[in-house]
Amino acid sequence: MSPHSAVIRIHPDDDVVIARRQLLGGEALAEEAGLRVSGLVPPGHKLATRDVAAGQPVRRYGQIIGHATQDIAAGQHVHVHNLAFARFERAHTPGADARAPAPVAEPARFMGIVRREADRAGQVATRNYIGILTSVNCSATVARAIADRFRRDVFPEALAGFPQVDGVVALTHGMGCATDAQGEELQVLRRTLAGYARHPNFAAVLVIGLGCETNQIQGLIEQEGLQVGERLQTFSIQDTGGTARTVALGVERIRAMLPAADRVQREPVPARHLTVGLQCGGSDGYSGLSANPALGAAVDRLVAHGGTAILSETPEIYGGEHLLTRRAASPAVADKLLARIAWWERYTARNGMSMDNNPSAGNKAGGLTTILEKSLGAIAKGGTTRLVEVYEYAQAVSARGFVFMDTPGYDPVSATGQVAGGANLICFTTGRGSAYGCAPSPSLKLSTNSALWRRQAEDIDIDCGRIIDGLASIDQIGEEIFQRMLATASGERSRSEQHGYGQAEFVPWQLGAVM
Repeated sequence: MSPHSAVIRIHPDDDVVIARRQLLGGEALAEEAGLRVSGLVPPGHKLATRDVAAGQPVRRYGQIIGHATQDIAAGQHVHVHNLAFARFERAHTPGADARAPAPVAEPARFMGIVRREADRAGQVATRNYIGILTSVNCSATVARAIADRFRRDVFPEALAGFPQVDGVVALTHGMGCATDAQGEELQVLRRTLAGYARHPNFAAVLVIGLGCETNQIQGLIEQEGLQVGERLQTFSIQDTGGTARTVALGVERIRAMLPAADRVQREPVPARHLTVGLQCGGSDGYSGLSANPALGAAVDRLVAHGGTAILSETPEIYGGEHLLTRRAASPAVADKLLARIAWWERYTARNGMSMDNNPSAGNKAGGLTTILEKSLGAIAKGGTTRLVEVYEYAQAVSARGFVFMDTPGYDPVSATGQVAGGANLICFTTGRGSAYGCAPSPSLKLSTNSALWRRQAEDIDIDCGRIIDGLASIDQIGEEIFQRMLATASGERSRSEQHGYGQAEFVPWQLGAVM
């Protein structure tokens, strides 16, 4: 992109261009055959390049992003006042663009932690935590109290002899009771908790309950086939005899777990052991032009090296799902994706909502108008290779390559599902700003614009705004992201880890009614 251009044209067939800076009324745009700006157009927002009649579709990325709600003249600002979401038929041609990853001469490697226990032999971790999970909200305070006893900033002596242990984290939630004992919500919660209990980034795990909750720990163990032993231990407050005794027992159990947890060393492993969850939050008009396609370029590299990338946030691919079905490795994979889209249409309808309730106020302030526009930019995170599988929320991801997991668009809930599925790294693009972290998996933050980088650099790992400024290409930043993935997987701490993010961001998907 030219650093001197006032606007960015994405596709020859587009009806709009994107402002690189504040555009003023009366300004002539040489790059668009002398198009003259009518009124103010903020950075990241859309400007019409031709007249569009009311009711006609408007295109960006060469795709429909909405329909004009009134006549739009060339040069006018295009946004919520004259553009709206409308349903339209999308043509699905499964597999038409299914492209195998390009072969690589020498597989990339990172310094990982190889798990050698019988029940998870060969799994590779990027971090080495001890985790405390709760069956129900009622045991959350106890879990946090136990973890607090091992905080390095408060009790440095607690982990002083265990340098290979990254920490002790309590992942608590607000669920586990007042729900259908045979229902989908409890099944999904248990699947999520089990995914964390098995996660390679946990050397060992405690599961703590109250005792009388619907989500009985024994039910969790049986549903998910978990094996209780030295690495996975459970108890409840009622059986232990109250808060103080439970905290003391938890501290004692973790102290006993620490020596084994510390007996690890990083070693070179192929990049195929890296599973990356793809997230975007606080998106703006630049997301689909810079950070998202740059992350997509990194994903193409990861997949070529045998790794796995998980695209999620089903409400944020809505309207662009036909682009993903074209990449499906088989008609069955395409059908799985379309089934999840249909589920979401029913889900939002019965809750009195619309798929266009997404984007958020911040997205719109940043230049995004409809979910169709947001989705087309979000899909760019997934790169260009074939879609090999579709998973439901928190299901274990076993396929290698580019996959999709059905999750909400709300970042903490979505990333929680990805980590439960096995993601040992998260990459998170943002245009408005984010301070998200995701224990036990590190999270890399990628800014879509350099203004955000300058304003919130303490939370951002890579500035992708250099693409908008014409200082770097998508491919160059994609290579930088891929190398940062490998470095972070090898132990380099992300900005969110430096700030201590990760425990409060564990948010399982609450599907059903609270009874």
